[in-house]
Amino acid sequence: MATVSKRGNAYRIKVSCGYNTQGKQVNKTMTWHPDPKMTPKQIEKELNRQVIMFEDDCAHGMVTSSIKFEPFAQQWFRDYAELNHKDTTLHREWNLTKRTYKAIGHLRLDKITARDIQMFINSLARDGVNMDNGKPLSYKTVRHHLSFVSTIFEYAIKLDILNYNPCQKVTVPRNIKNRTNAGKEKKIYTKEQARELLKILSESTMMFRVYFTLCMFTGCRRGELLGLEWKDFDYTQNVVHICRTSNYSLRKGMYTDTPKTEKSNRIIALPPEIMELVKQFKSERDIYIKEMGTQWNDTERLFTAADGRPMHVNTPYTWLKKLCEKNNFPFYGIHTFRHFFASAEIEAGVDPVTVAAVLGHSTPQTTLSTYSHYFQEARVKVRNVIADVLMDNNDQKTAV
Repeated sequence: MATVSKRGNAYRIKVSCGYNTQGKQVNKTMTWHPDPKMTPKQIEKELNRQVIMFEDDCAHGMVTSSIKFEPFAQQWFRDYAELNHKDTTLHREWNLTKRTYKAIGHLRLDKITARDIQMFINSLARDGVNMDNGKPLSYKTVRHHLSFVSTIFEYAIKLDILNYNPCQKVTVPRNIKNRTNAGKEKKIYTKEQARELLKILSESTMMFRVYFTLCMFTGCRRGELLGLEWKDFDYTQNVVHICRTSNYSLRKGMYTDTPKTEKSNRIIALPPEIMELVKQFKSERDIYIKEMGTQWNDTERLFTAADGRPMHVNTPYTWLKKLCEKNNFPFYGIHTFRHFFASAEIEAGVDPVTVAAVLGHSTPQTTLSTYSHYFQEARVKVRNVIADVLMDNNDQKTAV
């Protein structure tokens, strides 16, 4: 409800806009100066119109509270993010606050312009920002910063504090893609290398042999494999159900969570030979558990520490690195197996929708974007195959 007070020849209109994060009432005011030529009746009519317009503006966020970006973002963390986001996502968002708060945290939410945010984003794309290598932040990291700021503004709009998101007019400088991705081409094992690695694994510890074999044959994420339990395998249908992840954070330590996205909860078909390998691992594990006796921490997980506790998320990485060094074999990390699986599926002619479903991507567009190069190569091969079938050598020479 607005209150109106006359001050000389002007009228002061005050509207209560609720309370800020400190619990203090926020009032917004405006002063209306009537035209000297207006009659008292005209002034009364126009004043009523000004009051209604100002109340409507306040209700729809045209006039906002004076809260600054940082305290409002902290409110967003407490009232929304911590209740809805996964721990890994929260950890990334907290890391984004350091540079974001320094740049715009002190500015009033309703005073931040697209120019302010654009200047901040541009600053992240300059040399020297990345203290590790003296380069700009990666294109992906810069996008994460913009997305974080945009999310805060969208939340303000949802609460009727604002009605416009200035991030809509901000762009991420594209030239940093080439500058930050130079020399960072995805390293993926060839089919020959994958076969050689399988031979090396066949002489290794059964648990890690199964882990990395499943890496190659499923394309699963690291945490998805660590979350596997014996009941997830259907030996009749030769499939495995991906329905949980095993993760780590400083706040929680090792913990179990749902897969990354809704589509990540999926069923993957496996060759009978791989299912037999899993069965063999189960038999060996049962014997091991009996030998451990009371020292074993009861669990249904396939991949564990020596005493049955959850395997740390970094253990597969360090184990494989040592194995590769020992056998003078190239080491490309863990995620490369996911890329290998995707590239092999694409090369075999599997369509993007199916590849996306197996990988657990939220949409096929994610798959097309991530592996566009491989789909392009596959299309070229298909074109050449059709040309070989439908054209003889003379036709091809003529076409050329």
